[in-house]
Amino acid sequence: MTKTQDYTKIFQDMMSAFPVDTAKFQDGFKSQAAVAEKLSKVALDAAEKSTDLSSKWAKSTLSKMGTLAKTKEEPADYAKALSDFASASAEMAAENLAAFAEIAKKVQMETVELMLAAGKEASEEAAEAVKKATAEATAAAKKATTAAK
Repeated sequence: MTKTQDYTKIFQDMMSAFPVDTAKFQDGFKSQAAVAEKLSKVALDAAEKSTDLSSKWAKSTLSKMGTLAKTKEEPADYAKALSDFASASAEMAAENLAAFAEIAKKVQMETVELMLAAGKEASEEAAEAVKKATAEATAAAKKATTAAK
Protein backbone atom coordinates (compact mmCIF):
# COMPACT_ATOMS: atom_id res chain seq x y z
CA MET A 1 0.00 0.00 0.00
CA THR A 2 1.29 3.45 -0.89
CA LYS A 3 1.71 6.08 1.69
CA THR A 4 0.32 9.60 0.99
CA GLN A 5 3.09 12.10 0.66
CA ASP A 6 3.28 14.78 3.35
CA TYR A 7 3.07 18.10 1.54
CA THR A 8 3.48 20.10 4.75
CA LYS A 9 7.24 19.69 4.70
CA ILE A 10 7.42 20.59 1.00
CA PHE A 11 5.45 23.81 1.54
CA GLN A 12 7.50 24.71 4.61
CA ASP A 13 10.70 24.26 2.62
CA MET A 14 9.29 26.28 -0.26
CA MET A 15 8.16 29.13 2.01
CA SER A 16 11.49 29.22 3.84
CA ALA A 17 13.26 29.44 0.47
CA PHE A 18 11.32 32.66 -0.27
CA PRO A 19 11.16 34.49 3.05
CA VAL A 20 8.92 37.51 3.51
CA ASP A 21 10.36 40.40 5.47
CA THR A 22 7.50 41.65 7.64
CA ALA A 23 9.64 44.56 8.78
CA LYS A 24 9.15 46.07 5.31
CA PHE A 25 5.38 45.99 5.80
CA GLN A 26 5.78 47.71 9.16
CA ASP A 27 8.12 50.31 7.67
CA GLY A 28 5.64 50.91 4.86
CA PHE A 29 2.81 51.39 7.33
CA LYS A 30 4.90 53.82 9.37
CA SER A 31 5.84 55.78 6.24
CA GLN A 32 2.20 55.95 5.17
CA ALA A 33 1.14 57.11 8.63
CA ALA A 34 3.84 59.82 8.61
CA VAL A 35 2.70 61.12 5.22
CA ALA A 36 -0.93 61.08 6.36
CA GLU A 37 0.02 63.03 9.48
CA LYS A 38 1.83 65.67 7.43
CA LEU A 39 -1.07 65.98 4.97
CA SER A 40 -3.51 66.29 7.87
CA LYS A 41 -1.40 69.08 9.35
CA VAL A 42 -1.45 70.95 6.03
CA ALA A 43 -5.24 70.57 5.77
CA LEU A 44 -5.85 71.62 9.38
CA ASP A 45 -3.60 74.68 9.06
CA ALA A 46 -5.46 75.72 5.92
CA ALA A 47 -8.82 75.19 7.62
CA GLU A 48 -7.71 77.30 10.59
CA LYS A 49 -6.49 80.14 8.36
CA SER A 50 -9.66 80.02 6.25
CA THR A 51 -11.84 80.11 9.35
CA ASP A 52 -9.93 83.07 10.78
CA LEU A 53 -10.24 84.90 7.47
CA SER A 54 -13.97 84.18 7.22
CA SER A 55 -14.53 85.37 10.77
CA LYS A 56 -12.60 88.58 10.18
CA TRP A 57 -14.54 89.20 6.97
CA ALA A 58 -17.88 88.64 8.71
CA LYS A 59 -16.99 90.97 11.61
CA SER A 60 -15.89 93.68 9.20
CA THR A 61 -19.09 93.33 7.18
CA LEU A 62 -21.24 93.50 10.32
CA SER A 63 -19.47 96.63 11.56
CA LYS A 64 -20.05 98.31 8.20
CA MET A 65 -23.72 97.29 8.32
CA GLY A 66 -24.01 99.10 11.65
CA THR A 67 -23.12 102.34 9.89
CA LEU A 68 -25.65 101.53 7.18
CA ALA A 69 -28.43 100.96 9.73
CA LYS A 70 -28.04 104.31 11.50
CA THR A 71 -30.76 106.91 11.06
CA LYS A 72 -29.98 109.60 8.50
CA GLU A 73 -31.19 113.21 8.21
CA GLU A 74 -31.71 113.28 4.45
CA PRO A 75 -33.02 110.58 2.09
CA ALA A 76 -29.95 111.09 -0.10
CA ASP A 77 -27.78 110.09 2.89
CA TYR A 78 -29.33 106.60 2.78
CA ALA A 79 -28.36 106.23 -0.87
CA LYS A 80 -24.84 107.43 -0.12
CA ALA A 81 -24.51 105.06 2.87
CA LEU A 82 -25.71 102.15 0.73
CA SER A 83 -23.31 103.09 -2.06
CA ASP A 84 -20.40 103.33 0.43
CA PHE A 85 -21.35 99.96 1.92
CA ALA A 86 -21.50 98.32 -1.52
CA SER A 87 -18.11 99.77 -2.49
CA ALA A 88 -16.50 98.68 0.79
CA SER A 89 -18.07 95.23 0.47
CA ALA A 90 -16.75 94.79 -3.06
CA GLU A 91 -13.27 95.88 -1.97
CA MET A 92 -13.34 93.52 1.03
CA ALA A 93 -14.52 90.68 -1.19
CA ALA A 94 -11.64 91.17 -3.61
CA GLU A 95 -9.09 91.30 -0.78
CA ASN A 96 -10.51 88.27 1.01
CA LEU A 97 -10.84 86.18 -2.13
CA ALA A 98 -7.20 86.92 -2.89
CA ALA A 99 -6.29 85.83 0.64
CA PHE A 100 -8.29 82.60 0.20
CA ALA A 101 -6.46 82.00 -3.09
CA GLU A 102 -3.11 82.40 -1.30
CA ILE A 103 -4.16 79.85 1.31
CA ALA A 104 -5.20 77.41 -1.42
CA LYS A 105 -1.97 78.00 -3.34
CA LYS A 106 0.09 77.30 -0.21
CA VAL A 107 -1.85 74.09 0.48
CA GLN A 108 -1.35 72.96 -3.10
CA MET A 109 2.39 73.62 -3.00
CA GLU A 110 2.86 71.86 0.34
CA THR A 111 0.81 68.88 -0.82
CA VAL A 112 2.81 68.52 -4.02
CA GLU A 113 6.07 68.72 -2.07
CA LEU A 114 4.88 66.05 0.37
CA MET A 115 3.69 63.75 -2.41
CA LEU A 116 6.94 64.13 -4.35
CA ALA A 117 8.98 63.38 -1.24
CA ALA A 118 6.81 60.36 -0.43
CA GLY A 119 7.06 59.09 -4.01
CA LYS A 120 10.83 59.45 -4.03
CA GLU A 121 11.11 57.61 -0.72
CA ALA A 122 8.76 54.86 -1.89
CA SER A 123 10.66 54.34 -5.14
CA GLU A 124 13.96 54.12 -3.28
CA GLU A 125 12.49 51.58 -0.86
CA ALA A 126 10.98 49.59 -3.72
CA ALA A 127 14.29 49.50 -5.58
CA GLU A 128 16.04 48.30 -2.45
CA ALA A 129 13.39 45.61 -1.87
CA VAL A 130 13.64 44.41 -5.48
CA LYS A 131 17.43 44.13 -5.22
CA LYS A 132 17.13 42.18 -1.98
CA ALA A 133 14.40 39.90 -3.36
CA THR A 134 16.43 39.25 -6.51
CA ALA A 135 19.47 38.33 -4.46
CA GLU A 136 17.41 36.04 -2.23
CA ALA A 137 15.67 34.39 -5.19
CA THR A 138 18.99 33.84 -6.95
CA ALA A 139 20.47 32.32 -3.81
CA ALA A 140 17.41 30.09 -3.34
CA ALA A 141 17.55 28.98 -7.00
CA LYS A 142 21.25 28.14 -6.68
CA LYS A 143 20.53 26.24 -3.48
CA ALA A 144 17.69 24.30 -5.13
CA THR A 145 19.86 23.53 -8.17
CA THR A 146 22.72 22.33 -5.97
CA ALA A 147 20.37 20.18 -3.87
CA ALA A 148 18.83 18.62 -6.99
CA LYS A 149 22.23 17.43 -8.26
